[in-house]
Amino acid sequence: MPRGRKKIRRTPGRPRDMYFNMDTQAAIVKYQSLECAETKKSLYVAEILPAFNKLSENLIFVYGFKSPFSSFEELKSDCVSFLYESLHKWSPEKGTKAFSYYNVVAKNWLVANCRQHKKISNRHISIDDPGGMSSAQQAAYEKHDFVPSPDDQMIKSQQRDEILKLLDVMRVKLTNENELLCLQAIETLFGSIEQLDLLSKRAVLVYIREISGLDKKQMAKAMSSIRRHYRRMAGPDTEFNLF
Repeated sequence: MPRGRKKIRRTPGRPRDMYFNMDTQAAIVKYQSLECAETKKSLYVAEILPAFNKLSENLIFVYGFKSPFSSFEELKSDCVSFLYESLHKWSPEKGTKAFSYYNVVAKNWLVANCRQHKKISNRHISIDDPGGMSSAQQAAYEKHDFVPSPDDQMIKSQQRDEILKLLDVMRVKLTNENELLCLQAIETLFGSIEQLDLLSKRAVLVYIREISGLDKKQMAKAMSSIRRHYRRMAGPDTEFNLF
């Protein structure tokens, strides 16, 4: 979890080093249009990866992100990998600059990742030391001392994959930046649903609001649009008949 922002002092009169500039944005546009895997790889390594590395490094440093399970380099590498997986999602036609979009994507991922790791760390207990467990931990351990059947696990996995596909298709139908940020937060939740302690509808909405960075009014409006598209796409006799 971030522990407060760190100030970056710059020498007056010295121009800032724009590591993620319009050339980087142009490289991303070119990357999206290429078909050859080797050409795309070369372009990514030479012109996009350095910017993603610096972006992730700066966010971790400025906001003080830490994980009990990962070193700084591992956390940065995982963040860069997530940005790479999101390369196809930005479009200049949406009216946002590439830096603004990927800055939000990286920060949201770091927030969600660090919160998940902290929750896992706080819930961790040792079964080799039952005397060190609280009564609540003992009850939780006994309650969860079972393994779902392979069939149940397969069904849940397939259902989650279908939901993620639906969200990806829904992305092209959204035009508002707040709606896209909200959808990105929902995708982040579904991508790590096994590690989250989602006890109620309120808890889900709190997660989405915190990850997206939207206020209550913005999120309510964005969610209203997303729900409208969901009802059209996930009902009976539709492409995504999920339930």
